[in-house]
Amino acid sequence: QVQVVESGGGLVQPGGSLRLSCAASGSIFTIYTMGWYRQAPGKQRELVAFITSGGGTNNADSVKGRFTISRDTVENAVYLQMNSLKPEDTAVYYCNADLATKSNTRLTYRYWGQGTQVTVSS
Repeated sequence: QVQVVESGGGLVQPGGSLRLSCAASGSIFTIYTMGWYRQAPGKQRELVAFITSGGGTNNADSVKGRFTISRDTVENAVYLQMNSLKPEDTAVYYCNADLATKSNTRLTYRYWGQGTQVTVSS
């Protein structure tokens, strides 16, 4: 069993900041990539940023220069620092982890969190 849990969402004014956190726990052998996606009402889920086990990162063009993804490999956690937030950043943010479990170390599975709401509004 693996659990992925996000926290840190909320309501913020335009131009403000929020920091999202996500932790994976359970029968984990190793985590390869962790990332953040978001889904706004009426839109498809889109990639926001991801970070590899080696620390390589990739951000969506819409958040470059404003959002920073980071990772704690010891704690199996990933963070998303969001600055200069805009109303169009309003969405449910989902964390995911691509990992191998202790019961099958040769396969990679993607686990998702339940999502955390971020609302940017004055």
